[in-house]
Amino acid sequence: MLSIKRLCQSEARVLIAGAVQKAEQIGVPMCIAITDESGNLIAFERMDGGKVHSITISQDKAFTAASARKGTHEYNQACIPGSDNHLFGIHTALGGRLCIVGGGLPIIVEGEVIGGIGLSSGSPAQDMSCAQAGIDHFMQAYM
Repeated sequence: MLSIKRLCQSEARVLIAGAVQKAEQIGVPMCIAITDESGNLIAFERMDGGKVHSITISQDKAFTAASARKGTHEYNQACIPGSDNHLFGIHTALGGRLCIVGGGLPIIVEGEVIGGIGLSSGSPAQDMSCAQAGIDHFMQAYM
């Protein structure tokens, strides 16, 4: 039998709170998704002003980060046509759900991916910054 570490609702809310705080600081209302270690949604918040299309994008970013166990920006760098990584086109996998735009990060505790966080509505750099702020807030609260 496997023992799996998984985020609970209260922990997901802490991640969202950290991301919201950073989004407010930079003045960009975000859509924020939190998934479990398999990429299944467990919490979501659309800040007032968060873009409508970012609802799905943030969820896809969190799904990709958790299920692939790496940041979405890492896929982006590996998907350049003609690169040696041979990943060009992977963003079409899983019905287009695999996201290669920065803003999705795995949540790692003691070397294990326990979930994913995905943000959308800003630039990829802004989304990544808010995602990292959510993780940092979570780590301060629980580690």
